Amino acid sequence: MKLISTVVYLLVAFYKFAKKLLMGSFNSAPKINNVDSQDDGLVLPAGLSTPALLQHVQQLRGGGIEQPSLLTRGFLKPLLADEDVADGLRCLKLNSVSRVCSAPVEGDDIRLLQWNILSQTLGQHNDGFVRCPEEALTWEHRKYLIVQEILQNQPDVICLQEVDHFKFLQTVLGSQNYAGIFFPKPDSPCLYIEQNNGPDGCAIFYKRDKLQLQGYDTRILEVWRVQSNQVAIAARLRMRSSGREFCVATTHLKARHGALLAKLRNEQGRDLIRFVKQFAGDTPLLLCGDFNAEPVEPIYATILGCDLLRLGSAYADVKLDREEILHPSEDVGEFVAKSMKREPPYTTWKIREEGEECHTIDYVFYTPDRLKIKNCLDFPAGEEIGKNRTPSFQYPSDHFSLVCDFELLPPTENGKEGGSGSGSDGENETEVEGSKHGAIQ
Repeated sequence: MKLISTVVYLLVAFYKFAKKLLMGSFNSAPKINNVDSQDDGLVLPAGLSTPALLQHVQQLRGGGIEQPSLLTRGFLKPLLADEDVADGLRCLKLNSVSRVCSAPVEGDDIRLLQWNILSQTLGQHNDGFVRCPEEALTWEHRKYLIVQEILQNQPDVICLQEVDHFKFLQTVLGSQNYAGIFFPKPDSPCLYIEQNNGPDGCAIFYKRDKLQLQGYDTRILEVWRVQSNQVAIAARLRMRSSGREFCVATTHLKARHGALLAKLRNEQGRDLIRFVKQFAGDTPLLLCGDFNAEPVEPIYATILGCDLLRLGSAYADVKLDREEILHPSEDVGEFVAKSMKREPPYTTWKIREEGEECHTIDYVFYTPDRLKIKNCLDFPAGEEIGKNRTPSFQYPSDHFSLVCDFELLPPTENGKEGGSGSGSDGENETEVEGSKHGAIQ
């Protein structure tokens, strides 16, 4: 009888440990269920163009005091000021705001921005960025740099992680005709910190004058049929100009190092694949996020080697010939190994109490036979970032944004057209109110 009691006790203890590992709450602190209210007083002048808004937020950030400029970056296929480059893109001059911003893509081209913007609550009170000045971590400093990094690149679709100020982004991006979807983590670590502004989660924004939302879904990712603390959003978008459709999905997988955590991430990735495939079907797909895994981890091979999706990695493919992309090695292991070597050297670079971390853990995966990768935004060099790395006065997150230009291709002879009819502008159609989860504005 005593043996049975001991076994039961151990099983219960293991269950509680596994649940905490999956949910991410290893503390006994009470939850503080604050709501997103810290930006309720935000007021923007009506009718600002994007350049005017960027100038406005730059002044708000400075408060009349000269502030360091946001890190400047260039595209991998160089942009020139006065001639067509990068398949027809032109450089957009925003005076002193940015020297690297390019004009929005046109027609059936898609510019996607993927970015872990760093949760304000966690970044300021939990993450231990020991080389970042405290003032540079404040929301008053960071929020306008976040806006500048996003809007100077004029994306059509924005995928964000660690969002705990959705209302702020909704207001600012909404002034530029973006609509957004937000889905929080079920047990966000933000909620255990007194100064929180609500839970953090994932968000997708899309440009309403170019794209129409056809539907969306959300999921709390599972590991061995048990819900974890990581989430995903998938949205189906329709080109107003041509009627073609594509799907975009974003996620933020479990953090921390170690073989067990890598296994958990891989299981989350398997669940993510099932969710995305069921939602997207044969529609062209953009799958991006902070996967918290370097290319050598199993999740990278799981995503790229999946027959259900048949994806490529945008940053790994951007400098390849189109023929090589469309006819990869038939050996899946060789295909993954080659892609792994072409990934950028880092997408995050920070210094914490444990030391310096420089990793590639953020990705933009895509459907190569239906989407053509045209350009990607490069990452700043180490000397440009500075010895204290990120976040800093010059960059608001510990992750760099990934910006990719794609051309949405017509379906192949045996393919399926995602759109509901070519040539319809969709002006008389109503937005679909999404599915069972999440919030849509």
